[in-house]
Amino acid sequence: MKPPLLQRALPWLATIAGLALIAIACSTSEAEPRAPSSPTPSASPSVVTSVSPDAFDADALETTTPIKHVVFLIKENRSFDHLFGTFPKADGVTNGMAFGQPRALTRGTEGRLPGDLPHCYSCALAAWNQGEMDGFLQGEHAPWAYTQLQKEQLPNYWHWARQNVLFDNFFASAQGPSFPNHLYSIAATSGGAHDNPRRTPELTHGSNTFGCDAPRLQTVDVYDSEGRLRKVPPCFDFLTEGDLLNRAGIPWAQYAASEDQKGYIWSAYAAIRRYRMHEERWQRHMFRVDDVVNDIREGLLPPVTWITPRFELSEHPEYNFCHGENWTTKVIDAIMRSPMWESTAIFLTWDDYGGFYDHVPPPQVDDFGFGIRVPMIVLSPYSKQGVVSGELGEFSSVLRFIEDNWGLTQLTKRDKQATPMLSAFDFEQEPREPDPLPLRDDCLGPIWAPND
Repeated sequence: MKPPLLQRALPWLATIAGLALIAIACSTSEAEPRAPSSPTPSASPSVVTSVSPDAFDADALETTTPIKHVVFLIKENRSFDHLFGTFPKADGVTNGMAFGQPRALTRGTEGRLPGDLPHCYSCALAAWNQGEMDGFLQGEHAPWAYTQLQKEQLPNYWHWARQNVLFDNFFASAQGPSFPNHLYSIAATSGGAHDNPRRTPELTHGSNTFGCDAPRLQTVDVYDSEGRLRKVPPCFDFLTEGDLLNRAGIPWAQYAASEDQKGYIWSAYAAIRRYRMHEERWQRHMFRVDDVVNDIREGLLPPVTWITPRFELSEHPEYNFCHGENWTTKVIDAIMRSPMWESTAIFLTWDDYGGFYDHVPPPQVDDFGFGIRVPMIVLSPYSKQGVVSGELGEFSSVLRFIEDNWGLTQLTKRDKQATPMLSAFDFEQEPREPDPLPLRDDCLGPIWAPND
């Protein structure tokens, strides 16, 4: 049962009342950037099952564009050529290269794959192969790397890409898997991490978290500014976009899987100590993704929201893509059918290439990336219609849009150099009507197997 209205409103009311104290709060060390640390939490915080606060008047906040709500929706493990290689006028291919030899991209499946594809840091470097883009045949299920979905296999994504803006020069922020890329999505840095935290020997199926509440022996390899390797708990103190928003008195939230759900590994703020190890902040900003559709319908989303799914609805390759697309459709439909649609920009992307082939060599702007190309679709009443944009982008570009829209500073060199993806928008056009879609009724097989 949800708390009474006043109780649920207290966090946002506190934000409004605290605007006069922002300058004081900003001077505290908590909000300042620090080097990655290696704390060992004395105890994991209690499981939080709070609900989102009541609606905040986002229109009252000054913005540089008509956008008053940004939703950053991040799915899992698909390359651009795998999903949109046949999209009209996009930079896609239907034939790839494998170890210097041509290899056709065959029809993939929107159901379940037999297993995951390698996409660790060293795996991504091997696939990239110094820009040759021909090293994707890896692992037990290697042939699946050279598959791609067709228009009828992702009809809703295809439709929204046709009706809005699809970016075909957009890349994961880091070469490698989820952990560094989700950190980039909230902070324009991975804190020196190239890879996921290592699983501990006593955890046969791996830990259910990549954050500060990880088991004591779980560590992540971090490279410092001198290139020296350290093994530290996956718990950091660097500045995040949430901190910039807090300084400006702008409410924000992250919707992610709960601690007892497998997709909790993508709850990026769990790896930021001052949020995960501080129960009041955690309750203020972190909410259950199972509640997100209902909270959208009730008008509860703040001006800036990150959304990551439960694992079985994420489109991670060993799970059913069709059911994952339906879940995304539910979220986007809810936004389009709500009053917030009139001033919203949805940035829909996938966190890394997931082992699937892509032919475009990612620019190597530093020691961490860019990673292999992924799709990005921008949906908004102000998005251009039927445009494929070649503007260069990565996850820090979404942060740059947020920063420019609300007059914030930047976090790192990445978002300072990023463009804010304005090629997606025409703010002079008549706002476009919402375009909700029906759920697919042709999904084959269950969402997940009983033993998952």
